[in-house]
Amino acid sequence: MDTVSRKKTYIDSGVLITAFQGVQSTSIRANSILNDENREFVSSQFVKLEVLPKAIYNQQQDETDFYETFFSAVSHWATDLEQITQDAYQLACIYGLAAMDALHVAAALWLKADELITTEKSTKPMHRVTTIQIISI
Repeated sequence: MDTVSRKKTYIDSGVLITAFQGVQSTSIRANSILNDENREFVSSQFVKLEVLPKAIYNQQQDETDFYETFFSAVSHWATDLEQITQDAYQLACIYGLAAMDALHVAAALWLKADELITTEKSTKPMHRVTTIQIISI
């Protein structure tokens, strides 16, 4: 058993999309995060809903497989969607977050994630949240 504790990381959908899309510097950074053995990934149905249906509908099998591989490695899922939705509403009101950003932050907090990694620029409202480390790639 590994004695080093791994960082509990919530990845938002933009990071997954960026990782799949190519070899730009942000894609390389996204992939290095996804391949970091010192991270334990946690997620929510919100992330899944943002990335998988479109790939499946458009019959993008490589993209679908990429996302499914990530989701199969997720160690914990946000399951109390009623509580998370209520928390997201409060976060949105306090920090001026867009709906999906609020859901991601609330899910990450519910999962007790150490960090939330996003493609949102540091000037976006998500970065106003101080109860979790928000990292922009």
